[in-house]
Amino acid sequence: MDLLNPALGLFVISLVIFVIVFLILKKFAWKPILATLKEREDSISDSIATAERVKEEMAQMKAEHEHVLAEAKAERSKILKEAKDAKEQIINEAKAQAQAEAKKIIHDASIAIENQKMAALTDVKNQVGTLVIEVAEKVLRKELSDKQNQEAYIRQLASEIKMN
Repeated sequence: MDLLNPALGLFVISLVIFVIVFLILKKFAWKPILATLKEREDSISDSIATAERVKEEMAQMKAEHEHVLAEAKAERSKILKEAKDAKEQIINEAKAQAQAEAKKIIHDASIAIENQKMAALTDVKNQVGTLVIEVAEKVLRKELSDKQNQEAYIRQLASEIKMN
């Protein structure tokens, strides 16, 4: 049972050694240990604050990124709409220009056809006139082949002219 009851001398010596070690540690080690713990605590709190700040910055950057992405999508939609409108306008202008060109070509062709028709009619009239003159000349030559008939015909024409 000696083991369960500590000796009073051993207890006192252990207590004295503990107090001496405690005082030595308090004088020499306690302040550096507390300073190191304080420094570590400050470092950890700074790291936590930095992490919180980085987290806030990341959230802000994410919000900005989403905003920029939304703006880019809106800009893309706007550009696509403008391109579609420009395409439709170019197509409409090309159609209008083609229709105007077709009308001009049809009008020019109508004028050319009318001119050719008039030229052909004039040519036919001229040819008919020439043929009539030639036929009349041949008829008159035959009728007026003799000199007495010519003089009589001239007198008759002269008398008709005087009457009018």
